[in-house]
Amino acid sequence: MSKKIREGLIKKILFIFGSVSILITISIFATLLSESLIFFQKVPILNFLFGTKWTPLFKPQNFGVLPLVAGTFLIVIFSSLISLPIGLLSAIYLSEYSHMKVRKIVKPFIEILAGIPSIVYGYFALTTITPIIRKFYPDTSIYNALSASIAVGIMTIPMVLSLSEDSMRAVPKSLREGAYALGLTKLEVVFGVVIPASFSGIVASFILAISRAIGETMIVALAAGATPKLTLNPLESIQTMTGFIVQISQGDVVQGTIEAHSLFAVAMLLFVITLTMNLLSKLIVNRFKEDY
Repeated sequence: MSKKIREGLIKKILFIFGSVSILITISIFATLLSESLIFFQKVPILNFLFGTKWTPLFKPQNFGVLPLVAGTFLIVIFSSLISLPIGLLSAIYLSEYSHMKVRKIVKPFIEILAGIPSIVYGYFALTTITPIIRKFYPDTSIYNALSASIAVGIMTIPMVLSLSEDSMRAVPKSLREGAYALGLTKLEVVFGVVIPASFSGIVASFILAISRAIGETMIVALAAGATPKLTLNPLESIQTMTGFIVQISQGDVVQGTIEAHSLFAVAMLLFVITLTMNLLSKLIVNRFKEDY
């Protein structure tokens, strides 16, 4: 076999493997879309998107998804208040202030958090975080949004830290040295040079962490509860979109019913939200990307 033929064969094989992820994504989208269309033949899409009551398993049935969306973003907001600042400040320390030996020890140790199964975080939130919260706020529900948010925030810290720190370390040393030559302090160099130069990577890490929080399943299923309601109180029980999917997937709902098809409608909405966040991340990276 000639070298040219081998190269052509390898190219085709790599193309096939590279196309697998695209085909899987298209298959998932097609499945969600086809099943969702059956649901929307029975439930108007405007009632689904803007309705304020979600009771698909009880009579009378209501299919307003806003309580699930509100519960999801309640988790996202409070988890982001934990993961984004802690992850960014930790990345700044490891990139700009810590000794190399400290970085080699601390960063892998923090990244271990990303390898812990989410169901472990869920039990940790339910059995450890919730009792602590109830010591300060006795009226807190056993299943509540705050404990789930804290666990999701802890889980997404490594994502923010790792991506932000890598982006900061990619900033050329010459930029730092030029800033020091102008008389800037360490803090001024960090916030005036390093962070602006690595802004695209930092924002991308934020959006990816938020996307991860939106799609989190087991933590919210175990710790946040299963009470779909429109509330801003993180101490109450809520239900997220992924939590509802888990509830329906337990097998108590007959396949082919409107209740079962509501799962695909919620999953389709979740898919669109996550895809939008990923596309937004891509646009921001391309918009603010710096080439050195």
